[in-house]
Amino acid sequence: MDFPQWVVDRVLARQGCLHPYERFDAARTAFVVVDMQNYYTQPGYLGECAASRATFPAVNRLADALRASGGHVVWVQTSADGADEFWSHHHAYMLTPERSARRLRELASSHAGYQLAPGLHVAPADARVTKRCYSALAPNSSPLDAVLRERGVTHVLVGGTVTNVCCESTARDAMMMDYATVMVHDALSAVTPHEHETSLQNWMLFFGDVLGTQDIIRRLQAAPVAATA
Repeated sequence: MDFPQWVVDRVLARQGCLHPYERFDAARTAFVVVDMQNYYTQPGYLGECAASRATFPAVNRLADALRASGGHVVWVQTSADGADEFWSHHHAYMLTPERSARRLRELASSHAGYQLAPGLHVAPADARVTKRCYSALAPNSSPLDAVLRERGVTHVLVGGTVTNVCCESTARDAMMMDYATVMVHDALSAVTPHEHETSLQNWMLFFGDVLGTQDIIRRLQAAPVAATA
C-alpha cells in the first residue's frame, strides 16, 4: 500500500524508519481475523461489506503461512446476544428500531449470520473467540487477551472487516496493551475505499505498522521444530 508523502515524512520523523519490524517470530505472532462472518461478508445481511469478499484469498494466504510457520490464527466473531441490554445505548440511540431488531436477529449466535463465511481456511487448532462490541479487547468484550497471552503472543496482525470499525478498534486496544500491532492492508476491507485508506493512514501515523500479506510472509521466522525421541 502506498502512503501519501506527508504520512511517510511524519512516520519517519517519529520513529526513524517506515516499517519497524524486520522479522516476525512466528511462535510469538498471531493473525487476529475480525468478523469474517456471514453477517458482514455475504449479500442480504444488514452488516454486509461487499469489499470483504475480495480479501478472502489474502486472509487465507496469511493464515496458512503463519500456521505452517508455527504461529497462531485467531478467528473473532461478534455475537449480539443480549446486546439490547449490555450495549443498550448503541441499540437505543445509534440504530433505528428496525436496524436494532435486525442486528439482534441476524447476529444472534443461533443465526447463520454469526457463522464464519464459507471459503475461509479455518483449521481445527485455530482459536475461536466471541466478542460483544466493536473491540475484542475492550473490557468484558471477549477473552482475546487471555488467549493471546496464554500462547505467548507479543505481535498481533489484524485482518478482517471492517477496517475502520471493529478491526481498528481491536488493533488500537492491542497497541495500548503493548502488543506490537500491524494492520494487514490487503486482508482488511471497509464499505468504501476512502474509509479503508483513511483509517490505515491514521493508524500508521500514531499506532503501528501497515503491511501486506506478502510483506509479512517474507518476514516470518518459523518456530523451531521440536525434537522427537
